Amino acid sequence: MASGLAGTLAVPGGVLGANERLRLGLIGAGERGTQLAREAQACGDVEFAGIADIYAGRLEAAQSLAPGAKIFTDHRSLLDDPSIDAVLIATPQHLHAGHFLAALDAGKHIYIEKTLAFTIEDANRLRSACQRAGRRTIQVGHQACSSGLLTDAVKLLASGQVGKITAIHAHMFRNTPHGKPQWARPVYPGMTPDTIHWQSFLGDAPRREFDAGRYANWRYYRDYSGGNVFENLSQQLAFWYKAIGLQIPVAATMSGGIYLWKDGREVPDTMSVALEHSEEILFSWDSGFGNSQLGSTEDVLGTDGTISRGQQIRYLPQKVNRPEGTELLGRTRTAPNAHMRDFLDCMRTGRETSCPFDLGYRVSIACRMAVESFRLQRTVRWDAAREEIA
Repeated sequence: MASGLAGTLAVPGGVLGANERLRLGLIGAGERGTQLAREAQACGDVEFAGIADIYAGRLEAAQSLAPGAKIFTDHRSLLDDPSIDAVLIATPQHLHAGHFLAALDAGKHIYIEKTLAFTIEDANRLRSACQRAGRRTIQVGHQACSSGLLTDAVKLLASGQVGKITAIHAHMFRNTPHGKPQWARPVYPGMTPDTIHWQSFLGDAPRREFDAGRYANWRYYRDYSGGNVFENLSQQLAFWYKAIGLQIPVAATMSGGIYLWKDGREVPDTMSVALEHSEEILFSWDSGFGNSQLGSTEDVLGTDGTISRGQQIRYLPQKVNRPEGTELLGRTRTAPNAHMRDFLDCMRTGRETSCPFDLGYRVSIACRMAVESFRLQRTVRWDAAREEIA
């Protein structure tokens, strides 16, 4: 196989622009939040000044992560600290808007986990707030946007060797041992109304009596989660929306159901999504939790060639139109903690992040359109004039 891309695609650098030490805060000290905090610490020249979480058990564990950080049960108290430059937000999806808006109002730079916004209304509120706030560094947590794979894909697209793209076909399949449902989290005896601020967890979601199971396994429930559409379709969309520049879909259709895990979850475990784009590209995505054979891949289908993304970027020519074309393999490596490093670098230099607000906004709208199609059991369309789903 030819490796023509290897010598022509640059390796991303990992040098920060300035040596000023940044003071960070963490909102949401669960598994993902602590992972992000460790990524930031690994970049150097940062310190965590505050950590906020509504569950006391997590705050106790977080003290070992950053012994000098103050801990808070209310994120607003953390945001009141003027010495904190930026916050990392890693909370359940339905809480993103509230935490993002509060951080913006407090003058902070923001790294927010995917998916950016839970609803169309949230997305539009966040956009309006960003426009009013002026220049802030915003990084949405679609980490592949900072990867060497993205560099390789963009280089191939610019080369003209793919031709006219009419479809992108994506997969995202997983499997787990029998009796171990996907996303299942333990409910500990210490999760009680005394240790979890339940009203803060609910946010703007419907009122309910305390339920430790809903708290621990929030990804199961429509009130707090967009299911695997928000968890993983969003990641695959962000990569190609950035690489190709796709806008919000004109229509979305989603089908599927809970075919495998009859454990009270409300979001499907097997699904198919089709997103129609005005650029005359159909993005189709299949996903399930009962077999991992197909894994997580995307194939960009053009008249002159195919770009396949798995562990690497691979180009395969369409011999009917490029008889002399050769297969190519991308080799641009991804620097350690590249997405977090990009965020910190952009804070210091003022340049735009690799996954800025607008990209996260478009992905959020596309994902919500898919979820609404499934809920309504019909194709939904995007009303660009009203900026709402029809």
